[in-house]
Amino acid sequence: MANPNDPPLDEIQWRSPQIVAQMGGLHSNTILFYFAESPFFERTSNNAVIMAQAMNNMAMYHYIQTREAFETRLKTMSGLEFIVGEEPAETGPGMGTGVWVIRKQTRRKRYQDDDEITVHASFFVVGENIYMAPTLADILASRIMTISSAIAKALPAAEAARKWRPSTGHVYQLPASQPSTQPKPQEPKEENPALDDTGKPVSAVAKHEAPFIDRVAEESFMIHLRYGGEYIDENPITGKPGEFHLSSTGRKPVLPPQGAAPTGISAMSGPPMLNTKLDDKKDGRADKTPKSATMPKLKRKKSKMSPSVTPAATPGAS
Repeated sequence: MANPNDPPLDEIQWRSPQIVAQMGGLHSNTILFYFAESPFFERTSNNAVIMAQAMNNMAMYHYIQTREAFETRLKTMSGLEFIVGEEPAETGPGMGTGVWVIRKQTRRKRYQDDDEITVHASFFVVGENIYMAPTLADILASRIMTISSAIAKALPAAEAARKWRPSTGHVYQLPASQPSTQPKPQEPKEENPALDDTGKPVSAVAKHEAPFIDRVAEESFMIHLRYGGEYIDENPITGKPGEFHLSSTGRKPVLPPQGAAPTGISAMSGPPMLNTKLDDKKDGRADKTPKSATMPKLKRKKSKMSPSVTPAATPGAS
């Protein structure tokens, strides 16, 4: 019975250089017997039964001489077996140093039909080392565990980086990077430092700023070549015709009074026209002051004549 404190089989690596030396190296006829010495092998399998029978019965000893005879005998039996699934590729004459794949499977015999084979596990033999291949369920469980662990670490970090303020709402701030404890590599000193026009050495900052200044000067020169003849008013006038105003100060420009006749002679208007009409208005009417809407209207007084006074009769014509 396996010890419960032992690590899982798919997490161990087994090798035995002494057994390999006793067998004369690993090859096609010794690979299954080398695997039988590992903890991955089961003593109740058909492989163990055939080896026990061959050691006690000389008539069956030839079954363990070659791998082909051994696997042929296994195929005639039903039950659990270990068989070579894939052989390593030959890299040269007698140099089969590759990966052996051994299958753990159960064979069931069926009448007048092929055998039913159920594969339980696969093992890899790389050199002298034997590994157990993990199952698909173990691989998925490992990947899911890795993803869930990363998400569990990412969520608290994202929550800590979020800040909420009434004015800005949710704001995310990156956490400050921790200073590294590794010593910074020392920059090699220049044997011949650059000198400026005055003969003083140029600092590293100025040396890095020199390409930037050259690029800015080149861009300024290109802008001057493209827009050199165009100028922008410092106080541009905006608005629609008739309602212009200055954008920077907000003051409206002074417009000429409407209806004012142009003075002088111009090419478009010509000489001013002379007024040949006579003024028919009387001087008395012109001197009258205009009536105001608030001024009270004056009443005219009528003179009353006495009834005793009669007008003189005019003599009639004779």
